[in-house]
Amino acid sequence: MSVNVRIPTILRTYTGGESEVTADGGKLAEVLADLEKNHPGIAARVLDDEGKLRRFVNVYVNDDDVRFEQGLETPTPDGAGVSIIPAVAGGAR
Repeated sequence: MSVNVRIPTILRTYTGGESEVTADGGKLAEVLADLEKNHPGIAARVLDDEGKLRRFVNVYVNDDDVRFEQGLETPTPDGAGVSIIPAVAGGAR
């Protein structure tokens, strides 16, 4: 299954500046593995040393936050949109 992965600006150095790339996989874990195969180094920015999603990185499959779905086992149907969004901290004083 092929999905479209939206890449945040901070990770575009791994994708040659591309804001969107395709990746294959029926589950999010497979999509991230394929993304790493084609864009080495990107997975380390999304996953921690234990292979879990980093605390301050949000991932959505279509409009669903995978933390409230099945995490890395969240299904990624053909044509789905996957968004990687780094959390933003801070605010006005």
